[in-house]
Amino acid sequence: MNTRSSPLSPAGILPWMLNLATRILARSLNMPEPLVHHTGVFVFAHVQAVESSVGKTLCPKRLLRQLRNWRRSLAR
Repeated sequence: MNTRSSPLSPAGILPWMLNLATRILARSLNMPEPLVHHTGVFVFAHVQAVESSVGKTLCPKRLLRQLRNWRRSLAR
């Protein structure tokens, strides 16, 4: 039995679409793809920190933990 997801399933299409969007954005901005990707991760982490720190002090350890959890969820 094949345990890999079908390329036409949402789980198979999502990473492909994310890579395509990154490539298109990188070409339109005339920037390397890794730079576009890492900038997006940084912006996401910063927005998450601001949203979760409403009424709380900003904790770098909590921010790092949230970023790691987000990256793990993308790797699945």
